[in-house]
Amino acid sequence: MELVSDRPKAPLTTTTSIWPAAVVVILAVVVLASFMVINLISDQGVTSTTTTVPLVVGGLATDATSGLLAPCQQPDNPPANIAGALLVPVGTRANGATQLPNAGAGDYDCYRPLTTSANYGALLGYYQSHLEAMGWNLFSRGAANGKPQSLFQKSGSDGFYWVVGITVRSSSTGTTSWTFTIYQNSDTI
Repeated sequence: MELVSDRPKAPLTTTTSIWPAAVVVILAVVVLASFMVINLISDQGVTSTTTTVPLVVGGLATDATSGLLAPCQQPDNPPANIAGALLVPVGTRANGATQLPNAGAGDYDCYRPLTTSANYGALLGYYQSHLEAMGWNLFSRGAANGKPQSLFQKSGSDGFYWVVGITVRSSSTGTTSWTFTIYQNSDTI
């Protein structure tokens, strides 16, 4: 074997620059800061709206003194912009107890069977005109069982969608038995 006659040499110097990584981090900080400034400039904030019972000409009148749906009002549920939907027309009486199925565990849910001295068309028209005037959206008519029903939806100030349901159980000349339901949808806005 031959001897290798290479003289020892100092190792090659290879320096790795951190500037490419620093440029990426600096660019991310600049983009984030610019979007934060844009957000501060264009932010309009949250405006609170007061809901009052609208005055609807014709149709059924609202019973302003009724406490039939008062048990559905729990602390902070439903929120203030949703609680205005807890109204009933004149000539409405209880036809059963108020039910709070979840009783604070999970999504809010409240319903009460009621009877109104009006036909079901006038009753559904009452809720359609009053709730739509308060910003509710009618998104469904008619139930799977064929009974008349109207479902309204509105986004609450608590970050959830809320649904009000008016479901007719039975109707005869001048009298309608129905259920008022209000619940918090499990999906957030």
